[in-house]
Amino acid sequence: MTDSNVYACGIPFLNNRVLLGFRAPHRRIYPSRWDVLGGKVEAQESLEEALARELAEEIGIVPLSTSYLRAVTDDVPTAGGLLRYEMYLVKSWRGDAVNASPEHTRIAWFTIPEAIALPDLAVEAYRELFKQIETLTSADR
Repeated sequence: MTDSNVYACGIPFLNNRVLLGFRAPHRRIYPSRWDVLGGKVEAQESLEEALARELAEEIGIVPLSTSYLRAVTDDVPTAGGLLRYEMYLVKSWRGDAVNASPEHTRIAWFTIPEAIALPDLAVEAYRELFKQIETLTSADR
């Protein structure tokens, strides 16, 4: 796996809901599917820097408090093979989340059970990731 196959991804979490983006139909990978927010880590960029840049570009927020969840891998031959998504839970941020990028046609908040039940998730492994978030955040309630 090359560095160009690493993505920094954030899942904003507020009031027991996660924020996801619905990928635009023109996207080459996973068109018209619900996805986490984020993108490729650029050369000489840390995961945290990439996460902050991507969230600012896609939804107009600056993350203030994040916690690393885990990596999710996905084999996408049309995108260079095995991709690694480094996942972060975004617990607080500055700004109001808006759809600020043509990458998504819309963004929406979902409870964890709603997110797990989405039939059109970009990556099947997200279901287990959402369950992990539910377990982690239930201790905070």
